[in-house]
Amino acid sequence: MRNECIYLKTKIVLNSIEDTKKLAKIIADYAFSGMIIGLAGDLGSGKTTFTKYLAKNIGVNDNINSPTFTILKIYQGNYDLYHMDVYRLEDIGYDYELDDFIYGEGVSVIEWYTYIRDQLPEELLTIDIQADGEFQRSLLIEGKGRYEKIIEAINNRYSN
Repeated sequence: MRNECIYLKTKIVLNSIEDTKKLAKIIADYAFSGMIIGLAGDLGSGKTTFTKYLAKNIGVNDNINSPTFTILKIYQGNYDLYHMDVYRLEDIGYDYELDDFIYGEGVSVIEWYTYIRDQLPEELLTIDIQADGEFQRSLLIEGKGRYEKIIEAINNRYSN
């Protein structure tokens, strides 16, 4: 019999760039080799901005920008950061060879993860972002297994 874990999820509202920085710090504090973070949200919702702050908190000193046209950018830090934007894979399917990175030793951040969801492991952290204003964002964050501690830490930080 397979050991099933339940998904933990939380909804939070970020009201500023500072809130985004704090969330990235919480998640970075729990970073581990092989971590996978899926990001979803409309263009301009803050996926790359979140990734910039996460990268800084895991020791990446490079300038982070969206890998929209290259699909993948690799940065070195305390953990290698595999920053992917799979938006362009929606219509062509999953034939781009990303498995070595998704299942690699670094921290994978996958923008538009829903486009390749079937190829991702069941256990990952997902953050769905909705822009509610210039700086305000509503987030639905879900995790399972090793990611449950992150959800609990976020709940502790953002509970009233």
